[in-house]
Amino acid sequence: MNIPMLAAIIDIDNNNEILFGDDVSMDDIIWTGPLPSVQELADTVGVRKTQSYNSIATFIQTAKAKYQPIHILPPYRAENKIKLSQWLQVGLKELHECISLALIKNVIAQRECKEDREVEQIEEAVSISADMHLAAMQFARPGMMEYEVAAKVEEIALAGNGGLSYPIILTTKGQTLHNHYHGNKLNDGDMVLVDAGAENVMHYAGDLTRTFPADKAFSPRQKDMYNVVLASLNHATASLKPGIAFKEIHRQASIKLLEGLKELHLVKGNVEDAVQEDVHTLFFQCGVGHMMGLDVHDMEDLGEQYVGYTHTLKKSTAFGWKSLRLAKELKPGFVVTVEPGLYFIPELIERWKAENKLSDFINYDVVEQYINFTGIRIEDNYLITGEGSKKLGKHLIKEADEIEALRLDAF
Repeated sequence: MNIPMLAAIIDIDNNNEILFGDDVSMDDIIWTGPLPSVQELADTVGVRKTQSYNSIATFIQTAKAKYQPIHILPPYRAENKIKLSQWLQVGLKELHECISLALIKNVIAQRECKEDREVEQIEEAVSISADMHLAAMQFARPGMMEYEVAAKVEEIALAGNGGLSYPIILTTKGQTLHNHYHGNKLNDGDMVLVDAGAENVMHYAGDLTRTFPADKAFSPRQKDMYNVVLASLNHATASLKPGIAFKEIHRQASIKLLEGLKELHLVKGNVEDAVQEDVHTLFFQCGVGHMMGLDVHDMEDLGEQYVGYTHTLKKSTAFGWKSLRLAKELKPGFVVTVEPGLYFIPELIERWKAENKLSDFINYDVVEQYINFTGIRIEDNYLITGEGSKKLGKHLIKEADEIEALRLDAF
């Protein structure tokens, strides 16, 4: 329910929790219909006190006058930056100095491990997401436009009493990692990469990816590459457990990808040494996954260094590794995505070849044969348990043969 202009303050010094907002006027009701009062909203979350929205400025200034420390989280929206600047009476450029690292860390500690009732909500969102992907695999045909299939995917999210947890990625140009353009036609011989998730009525997110042929079946080359990515996903997810660093999950996924590429003669040499030298980043430029919950990239507005790393584990600046949103040790209650992929980016391949970069490991003559291959990604969502992990949501096919059987039945 979208209630305009709500804010909250936890006043630790005086043991108060206050929700600031204004009840809807008759002018508002004409546009929105009747809505719960601010007090009714406060009651649903156990907050006893409410005040008018405009009184928040006076409340903050009174606290400042008493030299009470004021803790704020990083504001995400521009309008909230302006409000906080006015309430705290600091310039926009100085607002970052008011952000509380202590509060950030405490919010992360509270949110990173999901309660059972949160897991239930995420399961629902992931199951709706699975239906979205199944619909895409059943609906898509050569000759359709990407936007037609994207519309079908969103239809399923709405029909499940949800919405989108992020803008749909649905593309025949899978080498572009976050390709939100939907203007291409599906042609014979194309693959369709769909990265889409539902947000359920409680605003919890799902985030799944599947890649399937626009035709009834993968070409032999497509199936080979698809199985390389699937093997990486299976290996990475089998490694999920409490205590293992997610950075190691990324490394293991990368090793498995290079093992598959070595069998296809795109790379050579010892694959662990190759990953150590970042050979995999020619084909796999992003991180293998991230936290998921109320945000699809859960809590990322609080800062990846705090959400996904620790004070001793710093975020890398190296190509490929710098895109890893989560690296720290996994705990029971973490919900994560795992999404290895292979991306053949012509501009990147050409640059590396021109530099003869890492040629002790890369067979550029073979890689060039795949320069227009595009990309493949497969993604599932997992809960870290006390002993290992649990895949979330209803079953969604991902074996190449299963996908081909579904595509054949759909035509």
